[in-house]
Amino acid sequence: MKKVPNKKADSNSTMRKEYDFTGGVRGKHFKAMQAGYTITIHKTDGSKVIKEIKPSKEVISLEPDVQMYFPDSESVNTALRSLIRLIPAKKKTAVRKSQGLSSQSRVP
Repeated sequence: MKKVPNKKADSNSTMRKEYDFTGGVRGKHFKAMQAGYTITIHKTDGSKVIKEIKPSKEVISLEPDVQMYFPDSESVNTALRSLIRLIPAKKKTAVRKSQGLSSQSRVP
């Protein structure tokens, strides 16, 4: 006899009924992971390999609502490059002579 699928369950969901995340907190360990962590690998010969993992400073995280629009790094870079073109080139501003003089060197 075949099992009849539960029609109430979301057809896109692959979670089983026995999984309960009602007390779960999203991003609970995020800050700790960003600070770095250590992995200890126990080998069969009794030795240990310890690896320290630290996230690189070049890594940038996108919020989930932004990730919906950018499926990969290439699309993010393309969008940012198009925004960079819109930023006007910075002009070097001349420093006023009055700002460069201290109060002691001024002639009364």
